[in-house]
Amino acid sequence: MAQISASLVKELRELTGLGMMECKKALAEAGGDLKKAEQLLRIKSGAKASKAAVRIAAEGVIGAWLSADAKLGALAEVNCETDFVAKNEDFNAFAREVAEAVARTNPADVQGLAGFEARRQALVQKIGENISIRRFERLQTQGRLALYLHGVKIGVLVDLEGPEELAKDLAMHIAFTKPQYLSRTDVPVDLVAREREIAAARAKESGKPPEIVAKMIDGAVNKYLNENTLLGQPFVKDDKQSVEKLLGSRKAKLDGYRFLVVGEGIEKKSSDFAAEVMATAGAGR
Repeated sequence: MAQISASLVKELRELTGLGMMECKKALAEAGGDLKKAEQLLRIKSGAKASKAAVRIAAEGVIGAWLSADAKLGALAEVNCETDFVAKNEDFNAFAREVAEAVARTNPADVQGLAGFEARRQALVQKIGENISIRRFERLQTQGRLALYLHGVKIGVLVDLEGPEELAKDLAMHIAFTKPQYLSRTDVPVDLVAREREIAAARAKESGKPPEIVAKMIDGAVNKYLNENTLLGQPFVKDDKQSVEKLLGSRKAKLDGYRFLVVGEGIEKKSSDFAAEVMATAGAGR
């Protein structure tokens, strides 16, 4: 039997949002294979796709910059160790300057922002915390961009051919739903195939006739695609219509969007987890 470590149980729990004992049992059944265990849990318990359960843990801010003519914009995630430093004005000014540099110089990656290294080190010495530039997004258009910041933790840029107020509404929608893909054609084929496999396994357990099972599978895949694509999602201000239908009714065209969420996909160490592991181990005896 494969040895199941506490860290592996923790990782599966964060992917699925399910309890530790469920995750431990699934890992044991899957022989310690994380992907197989996740799929088992999604089939048996209906756990959501991984991206919905990933915790946002790291501290920091989203720096943002938009040109005066709104044709060029950028977002930059700059991380620190505590929320206290995230409120520091020098730290926030640094993040905004990074975003402006991204917009103006169009670096290929974070290493292309080497000119900020001396400033970053000086800020580390002044504030007393580690500071890092994690990632950025840049968007340029012939039309106008809309920028929306939800506090300092979420930043969104929208490139829309249409009313300015609609662009702002869409930016707020994106900040709320965080769609990873614009349309169904943007979703990787392997992800769709995986969802179909999971839906098929669930449907077969229902004992329904084959024709009903086929409809259940198609329905589940369609639901997944609608939930994970911007155009397929119900509009947050009017959930009776999708974003795609909203755009059509307003004769607008969405050419692109970018967003960043502070700490998305990064896990912060938790002092409570060790105690939870011990409690779970005791309960399993």
